[in-house]
Amino acid sequence: MIIDIFLPLSLIFIMFTLGLGLTFSDFTNLIRRPKSFFVGIMNQMLILPLVAFIIISLMGITEEIAVGMMILASCPGGVTSNMITKLAKGDTALSISYTAVISILAIFTLPIITGLSMNHFMGSEAPPLNILSLGLTMFFITAVPVGIGMLVRSKNKPFADSFEGTATKISTVLFIIIILGALASEWDTFINNFLQLGPAIVLLIVMMLLIAYTSSNWFKMSNKQSITVAIESGIQNGTVGITVGNLIINPVSGLSILSIPSGVYSILMYFICLPFVFWYIKRQSK
Repeated sequence: MIIDIFLPLSLIFIMFTLGLGLTFSDFTNLIRRPKSFFVGIMNQMLILPLVAFIIISLMGITEEIAVGMMILASCPGGVTSNMITKLAKGDTALSISYTAVISILAIFTLPIITGLSMNHFMGSEAPPLNILSLGLTMFFITAVPVGIGMLVRSKNKPFADSFEGTATKISTVLFIIIILGALASEWDTFINNFLQLGPAIVLLIVMMLLIAYTSSNWFKMSNKQSITVAIESGIQNGTVGITVGNLIINPVSGLSILSIPSGVYSILMYFICLPFVFWYIKRQSK
């Protein structure tokens, strides 16, 4: 009962914090940069789920864990990707625009990919899923809080600027609690699957960083834009994945087994993405 309330409320606050840092121009920014829009959307919304599906199939991951990985691969980026882009001296404005647009698009794409994944990997054992209901729930716990945060910024920018730092710290604490809770509540399942799931997630992150960075260069995007696309493709919003997993399979106690891949990913992504960013910074300084 506590988790059923704490988890969605935490995600709502995290998405509200994201909205505090957004303006309406962040959504129109990508429209004015069609090449950047195309490359970013292609990597995060098409190639990422496809690569995840290939890795799952090749490594023999099955049933709930496979579905959990596909949920993760369908999640948007988050505030973390914006912060790491800033650390890498990438195109922070582009990163924020990606996060804003893909967070909205994921309301439609994530439920569809989740439904298809459940049918494919779980078959007759898949729990019933109302894709429309899941989409509406995602709208109310992701898009609405983002919209409220943006509204607060548009009406009272000084307050938004002053509160954003505190809200980000609170969101970070909530994020850590959610990740640790996801792993602790299904610890036995986590341990039993880690030797297979851990390498699969590491491979997914590495592949997406390389594919996104390389494809951006192919399209002759600047170095700042290329590292931004790579970070956005390599860092997903694990909190969304954990929440969605728990919405689909809501156990009597603890969190859903569908949430485990997002929990593992949310820890491993830092160990992979940060060295990649430091490599990029060192390469640019030469």
